[in-house]
Amino acid sequence: MDASAPPLQPDLADDARHDGGAHAARRHAAAASHPGGAAGPLLPGRLAVGIATTGRAPVLTPTLRALAAQTRRPDLVLISAVTPDDVAPGATDGLPFETRLLTGPKGSCPQRNTILDALSGEDIVLFIDDDFLMAPDWLAGLEALMTDAPDIVLVTGKVVADGVTGPGLSHDEAAAALARATPRAGEVRPAYSGYGCNFALRMAPIRAHGLRFDEALPLYGWLEDIDFSRQLAPHGRLVRHEGLVGVHLGTKMARSPGLRLGYSQVANPVYLVRKGTMTRRHAADMMGRNLASNLYYTPRPRPWADSRGRLRGNLLALWDWVRGRLDPGRVRDI
Repeated sequence: MDASAPPLQPDLADDARHDGGAHAARRHAAAASHPGGAAGPLLPGRLAVGIATTGRAPVLTPTLRALAAQTRRPDLVLISAVTPDDVAPGATDGLPFETRLLTGPKGSCPQRNTILDALSGEDIVLFIDDDFLMAPDWLAGLEALMTDAPDIVLVTGKVVADGVTGPGLSHDEAAAALARATPRAGEVRPAYSGYGCNFALRMAPIRAHGLRFDEALPLYGWLEDIDFSRQLAPHGRLVRHEGLVGVHLGTKMARSPGLRLGYSQVANPVYLVRKGTMTRRHAADMMGRNLASNLYYTPRPRPWADSRGRLRGNLLALWDWVRGRLDPGRVRDI
């Protein structure tokens, strides 16, 4: 990790944000549109929200409904799913903005690439998890910042509560946490990367340089947010806006098994070091903390986290590393 980089996100050992994986050549999206009367932007430019989801329709619906409460509504919401069943019947009915359902290969990286491929005239895309809720002024603050500072290419907000480090939060608990939050308006700090549950991207450099999420990181795509952020870093500033507050529910529904996550906790950082989008120091710190957490909690199990499975995955990956067989794609076979 660079000496100037801010601290990592807390307790990354409990961050099982992603699921699924596929090769880019198989990326074909089938789109279904649901037009609505989108509110006009406060400032010039189009702003899209992209959500990759699978197997969590009951969680997605209230997240979509919450977007309607934004003081600056999105011009377009793209839902990247694996099958139409990933979106509950009626989930997009009556929403005051355009929504489109995209279907394609399973996995955080291919599903997010499906969203990038579907964008045309949008200037900004905000990626959020299907269980992320924002304060009502989030999109308005984002638009104002990126309009005033054209050199900013990535913005991530302040997560005031993160259920990924515990049993998860309900939408009601998330709403209460947002109500208690006291954002520091206008405070913008340099960021090493965006946090996968909420990060906004300026599309111009992405289009100009053909940037994509790396589909060599399969299943939950562990660390794909850091990899993409570091690809984007040469083209502008990455920042964290303390005034943009949100809550990550950390829903445990449709999570991948602990064995696979544990393997990725070692394999993916090593892959990113070799690729050049993560420093050795950053990777070593992350792997060490994950391994220590899994060792600590294996004899002290928590009902919401498979620490024993994660530890087994860590050890399997370390053994593969010693044997010269370490590969992020191996999680598909274990």
